[in-house]
Amino acid sequence: MEKFLTLAQITFKSPGEIFISPGIFDVHWYGIIIAIAFLAGLGVSLHIAKQENIDSEKIINLATLLLVGGIVFARMYYVIFSWDYFSLHPAEIFMLWKGGLSIHGVIIGCFFFLLIYARIKNISLLKYTDLFACALPLGQAIGRWGNFFNSEAFGTPTDLPLRVYIPPENRPSQYFEYEYFHPAFLYESIWNLAVFFVLFYVIRPKFRATSGVVTLSYLILYSVGRFFIEIFRTDNIYSIMGLHIAQFISLLLILTGISGLIMLFCNKKISENK
Repeated sequence: MEKFLTLAQITFKSPGEIFISPGIFDVHWYGIIIAIAFLAGLGVSLHIAKQENIDSEKIINLATLLLVGGIVFARMYYVIFSWDYFSLHPAEIFMLWKGGLSIHGVIIGCFFFLLIYARIKNISLLKYTDLFACALPLGQAIGRWGNFFNSEAFGTPTDLPLRVYIPPENRPSQYFEYEYFHPAFLYESIWNLAVFFVLFYVIRPKFRATSGVVTLSYLILYSVGRFFIEIFRTDNIYSIMGLHIAQFISLLLILTGISGLIMLFCNKKISENK
């Protein structure tokens, strides 16, 4: 395994996709990172559940359901917007270890399953979305390192001291002669970690009694970072109104979050004045 750091600058270089190959099957770094991300998020969720007097077994079962549903929707989302490729390589649709899980698909899938769960169990939807929205950015911060090992989700070529080496087989054709790129995965990992700390240590303690604030704040904070980080990404194919698809979705989520917070606090103020 080559060193990740080189002299005079910080250069990240993946040791490869495979962690270990015992012979029967390969164990991929991507799967290991996703597992660690899930466990970290679950740990935060259980901590919050304990404070809210919610049964931990219920959270574990629900988190497992969200994991499966989130992965399914994340893959569907990615495949749909990369159909030009997957229509020619249908067998790769199920090769999750190669990457290709969209966080926007995770958000949609998890909300869909939480909505159904809340309806069936007759519980507060926003209370549970707050719980998982607070833990999600920590899982995202860890999960982005799966992109590092797969040499994907990187930015445009750069000569800056902070950079990532991308092997020739993973480089876009228009940048084939370049070796070093913006580590977009690292930018988003750091941003997600910051979002987690803001939600967990600032917003949640202050607005714990108002369900929905954490969820809507997550949509705003994460999406602001993602909107600008997308400027560096090289793996965007589709665009809407001059924006990358991820930027367009991020903008919609920002507007949804802001509108939701305005409605939430307006309704709260009206209730207090009655």
